[in-house]
Amino acid sequence: MKPDRDLEKQYSNKEFVEKLRRLADCIEAGEQFEIQIAGERLYVPVRAVYSIEHERGDNEEEIEFQIKWEGKDS
Repeated sequence: MKPDRDLEKQYSNKEFVEKLRRLADCIEAGEQFEIQIAGERLYVPVRAVYSIEHERGDNEEEIEFQIKWEGKDS
């Protein structure tokens, strides 16, 4: 079992666009998406659920693009 993990990684605009473009291509093609974040390679399965979250508070706003899935053993 993998240890719990909660981190945030910032990317340049160019890197972020490249990742979003690869993700969109995989979703459209019905393929698994692969990404490496802080040294760990992740495989997002086709069954993943996508959502967009908006938060506002203390003079700050945030939009999060979320991808969720249950592990193979769940």
